[in-house]
Amino acid sequence: MRFERIKLPEGEKIPVLKNVVYAVRLVWKADKRLLLSYLCSDIIDNVFEDFIQSVLFLKVLLSIIDSGADFSAYSRTLLIFFAVAAFTKVSTWGAAYVRQVSTKNVLKVLNNMVFKKAAELDVGQYENPEFYDKYQRATAVMSSGYFDIVCWDVAVIIGGIISFLLVVGTVISVNPIYLLFLAPTVFVFIIETLKSKAVYKRDLEMTTNNRTKAYVQRTVFLKDFSKDMRTSNIFAVMMKRFDGAIKANIEILKNYGPKLFLYSMASTVCSDFIPVIGTYVYAGWQFVSKKALTVSGFSVVISAIGSFKGMLWYIQEGFNDLIQMSLYFQNLREFFEYETEIKDGTKTADEFQSLEFKNVTFCYPSAAKNSIENMSFKIEKGETVAVVGVNGAGKSTLVKLILRFYDVTDGEILYNGVNVKEYTVDSLRQAFATVFQDYKNFAVSVFENVMCRECSEEDKEKAKNALVAAGVWDKVESLPNGGDTVLTREFDEDGAGLSGGENQKVSTARLFASDYEIAILDEPSSALDPIAEYKMYENLIKATKEKTVIYISHRLSSAVLSDRVIVIENGQIIESGTHKILLESGGKYSEMFKLQASAYKREEGEEID
Repeated sequence: MRFERIKLPEGEKIPVLKNVVYAVRLVWKADKRLLLSYLCSDIIDNVFEDFIQSVLFLKVLLSIIDSGADFSAYSRTLLIFFAVAAFTKVSTWGAAYVRQVSTKNVLKVLNNMVFKKAAELDVGQYENPEFYDKYQRATAVMSSGYFDIVCWDVAVIIGGIISFLLVVGTVISVNPIYLLFLAPTVFVFIIETLKSKAVYKRDLEMTTNNRTKAYVQRTVFLKDFSKDMRTSNIFAVMMKRFDGAIKANIEILKNYGPKLFLYSMASTVCSDFIPVIGTYVYAGWQFVSKKALTVSGFSVVISAIGSFKGMLWYIQEGFNDLIQMSLYFQNLREFFEYETEIKDGTKTADEFQSLEFKNVTFCYPSAAKNSIENMSFKIEKGETVAVVGVNGAGKSTLVKLILRFYDVTDGEILYNGVNVKEYTVDSLRQAFATVFQDYKNFAVSVFENVMCRECSEEDKEKAKNALVAAGVWDKVESLPNGGDTVLTREFDEDGAGLSGGENQKVSTARLFASDYEIAILDEPSSALDPIAEYKMYENLIKATKEKTVIYISHRLSSAVLSDRVIVIENGQIIESGTHKILLESGGKYSEMFKLQASAYKREEGEEID
């Protein structure tokens, strides 16, 4: 597999503070208790462990001993310490309970925000690999618990800084010289910042490879791919891609390894070696040679340095995490700030009268050539039109343009004589009842799949009639719970699986259950045999009487029953007319029809002259 490095734009600066503030505001808006519980538990815990327990308590006890005070003074100090310790534990336990509840609430609110935004995105973005990389990193914020990490880091840093100032104040009271040994720690934060950015770039370069790995892992376990995996060599191809992605990641890790190692070594020298060794040497020299340090002073300095080292590590980790989290939150922020290219108009699409393509040209964003080339036609109210052509001719692209999943590159599409861009997107799409080529049914009941909502008894009766019209009610009625049976067993042991043709009929039943003026059926019979296909079209003709219908198909059963046939090839209209006229003309349509008729006859076992 060819390895391609992914690089950030040259000179790009990541606004760490802005992204962290953005993350904290999101959490606060979703459920402020999450941040407050972390602040409560971590600040109290850090101050107690790193200062009160490790430094202050030791200093007070040793001072009592040095002063020759009686045991009662010592006991009172112990009781105060135990009371503070008990308060710390109770506060920590209470905050942990609040955190368990608020975390789930935050994830619920923020996931809903992501789902809502995803539903608003242009359909074209789902064909853009760069968008998928950004979307994957954005959703990882939720799935990886990064909101908890940010809250924890903010609390740890604040608690660490408070403890740090208290410990430094205590050390200064012994001897200000010790601050010199702490000075190199300033460089640790700079080093860790550089290290975090390097880690982020490394992870960013690995995103596409990780997406490839995830795709292979997913397809190996999905039922939809299981038959092809076991009856062809595609498994070997997928495994080669999987291995290639791993090897590419290993190369990335090798490239970043030396740099990250040097950053880690420099950070260790500044955070551990100079402060700890320097303090131990100077304190030992003062205590042994100069006799300028008491036993209590020496013990306090040594314990303070131990606490200081722990605090510094937590603060460093906190800043390191926040820097890295800020980079991921930038992806989430950019995801939420994404503006759709399909803009709403101001008009509401009213009752259908006509649909017209006027010199329409369209090219997909990543394509080298146009999918639709200077196409013009008009469909009037009540007309049944079949748009036919071989696969890849551009038929399904027409549906995407009509529904404004994409906007035309040139020309215009008119709904009732008005450019579709002038209508609100929702009102335009709701004017059409659509059955898509790549139909999908969901892991909900059959009735809910048909009505696309939670069903009342009235809805269920309507869905039943639609399933009868689609020719699949007999099968649905035989299921364990009839129309209330959940499709697939993924979430319900009593669920049922349907064949490809049955699933397509359930999907088509949505049309029969819809209230519409114009219907678009994109390959509605692709999974059906010729007899079932013809019966479905007969039912569709009855159900769509006096309605406007556009059939889009490479199979010509729909064309026989239509008022007009439009033949597309290479994104252009090459023929247009009634079935009879086109059949007699001896052109492309006549050739396609005769070939398909011969295939149908062979399927029925008839001899062909």
